[in-house]
Amino acid sequence: MPTPTTTLLDGFRRPALLAAAAAALFMVSTAGAEDLVPLKLDLPKPMFVGTPVPVKLPNLEAPRAGRRPDFMVPKGVENLALNKKVTSSDMEPVLGDLTLITDGEKAGDEGNYVELGKGKQWVQIDLTASHKLYAVVVWHFHSQARAYKAVAVQVSDDPDFSKGVETLYNSDDQNVLGLGVGKDPTYIETYEGRIVDAKGVSARYVRLYSAGNTTSEMNHYIEVEVYGLP
Repeated sequence: MPTPTTTLLDGFRRPALLAAAAAALFMVSTAGAEDLVPLKLDLPKPMFVGTPVPVKLPNLEAPRAGRRPDFMVPKGVENLALNKKVTSSDMEPVLGDLTLITDGEKAGDEGNYVELGKGKQWVQIDLTASHKLYAVVVWHFHSQARAYKAVAVQVSDDPDFSKGVETLYNSDDQNVLGLGVGKDPTYIETYEGRIVDAKGVSARYVRLYSAGNTTSEMNHYIEVEVYGLP
C-alpha cells in the first residue's frame, strides 16, 4: 500500500509528466508540418488540339474549378524515376521507345510518347533500390481531352508483383485488370498530369496499368515521375 508521501509526490509528478509529454508531441507534430513543402512539378505546355470528344464514363471525376491544390511532400524529395529502366507488358511498343517514359520530357508533341497495344497493358519502373515514396505522377496522352480506362498504380519490392504489393490508385470499376474492383475516379487527361499519393510507402518497383481510352483501345505514356527520398 503506497505511503502518504508517495501519494503526494505522485500528485505533483503526474501533471508535470503530462505537460512534458504534450510539449514533446507538439514539437514533433510542428517539426513534421514545417518539413512539408508543396510538390513542385515542371509542367509542359497545355496543348488541346481538335474538337474535344465528349467523355461519358460512370465513375468520371467532375471537372475541377480553379488551380490544383498544393500536394505536400517532405523536403528533399526527388524524382527517383528519372532515366531509370522501364519494362512493360508490351516490350515492342507500336510507337516510341520505353525510355521516353522516364526521360524528363512531358510535352504532348509527336515523338514524345509511347503507344502500347490494345487492352490491358502495364509499364514498370525499377528505382534500383527501395525508397520511401510520396507521389507518383503520370502523364498519358494529353493533347486531346480523353480519359484512360482502368488506371491503376501499384508498388512493390518484388519485380514480379507476386508479393508485398501495395495499390496506390485503382479506377478499374469493372475489374478488367483482375486486381480487384477499384473505387478511385477516372479522370480527363491534362497537361498537369495525375498526382497519386504514395503515402510514404517503401518500394523499389512502380507499375502502372491502363486498358485503352475513350478515343481508342490503345495505351499511351508520355512520362512518369516518382517522388521519394533518395
